[in-house]
Amino acid sequence: MISTQRLLVEERRRKILELVMENGRITVLDVVRRFGVSAVTARTDLDLLATTGSVVRTHGGALCPQEPTKDYPVSFKAILHQAEKSRIGKAAASLVGPNETIILDNGTTTLEIARHLKIMKLQGLTVITNALNIATELSDCPGLMLIMLGGLLRQISSSFVGPQAEAMLSELHADRLFLAVDGFSLDIGPSTPDILEAHLNEGMMDAARETTIVADFSKLGRRSVSKIGSIERVHRLITDSHAPADFLDAVREKGIEVVVA
Repeated sequence: MISTQRLLVEERRRKILELVMENGRITVLDVVRRFGVSAVTARTDLDLLATTGSVVRTHGGALCPQEPTKDYPVSFKAILHQAEKSRIGKAAASLVGPNETIILDNGTTTLEIARHLKIMKLQGLTVITNALNIATELSDCPGLMLIMLGGLLRQISSSFVGPQAEAMLSELHADRLFLAVDGFSLDIGPSTPDILEAHLNEGMMDAARETTIVADFSKLGRRSVSKIGSIERVHRLITDSHAPADFLDAVREKGIEVVVA
């Protein structure tokens, strides 16, 4: 026989989920006030909903899960899986040496790479990027040369795309590309919601000697609208410890190095 207490708990969590789906987000304080529970209980409820993929846990609350085919503002993406992105960024930055030329695609995970590179203070490093937030982060970094790709500004991502950016990129070469993606699947490889961004990303893969995908666990196995390049062109995947082991094994079987941060 199912206890009344269990029914009450499940009903509360169902109503929490309904509120998240209706409003797009909920805070721990919202749960406390609406359901008369403690902050500890509210966090427990949100944690459990997050483990089932029903919500995305954030600091202080939860959000609706992202749809891989929909583009989101960079400010929204920045609060998702922030701890995982920071670890991925640190692991990616550790691969970079002095006097290298690297490309940083726009994204909140590649921004974390930029932040860690700034701390490292590598001499002779050249960074090519199309992202305004990354350019701002590195603009005062001593010993670093910054090349900003211009073109059509995508306000939702604060990055430049289009023929002008592609033409400028075609004249450049790099040792490494760090590519942030909205989806990375075993059949089509990396993908993104925007067609122009996908074209520019493919040009980045052409310009670099090796491509490293930086993606937290929520991006793995997902497919977005626009394919960037085949999975055979990917040399390395850096992800976090929540990534499914079977997916990572399948990636390794394709000859791709996997780094778990």
